[in-house]
Amino acid sequence: MSFTDKTLTCRDCGNQFVFTVGEQEFYAQKGFTNEPARCPTCRQVRKAAGGGSRSRSYGDRQGGYGERQSFEVTCADCGRKTTVPFQPTQGRPVYCSDCFQSQRSPMRYR
Repeated sequence: MSFTDKTLTCRDCGNQFVFTVGEQEFYAQKGFTNEPARCPTCRQVRKAAGGGSRSRSYGDRQGGYGERQSFEVTCADCGRKTTVPFQPTQGRPVYCSDCFQSQRSPMRYR
């Protein structure tokens, strides 16, 4: 396959940038099928802001984007106060870790 430099327009800033032969070869080698939609500057800004393709929750656990948020709740089974790492949904039961394990236990269904 033969490549030539292409001039593309950035979706964020509207500036034109060159998608070089070397970049095209790299994209082809990695199996990428889409051309870049952002110029190198906007890609760098987006990456620095944490706007990549990885989910935020993964970054929160591994990359340290911020403190992990906890929510204090009352267990729907035993009534004990506990904290959970997600925001509870109205109308859905939330359990402490002990009650959650007993809810999942196969013995419960016998």
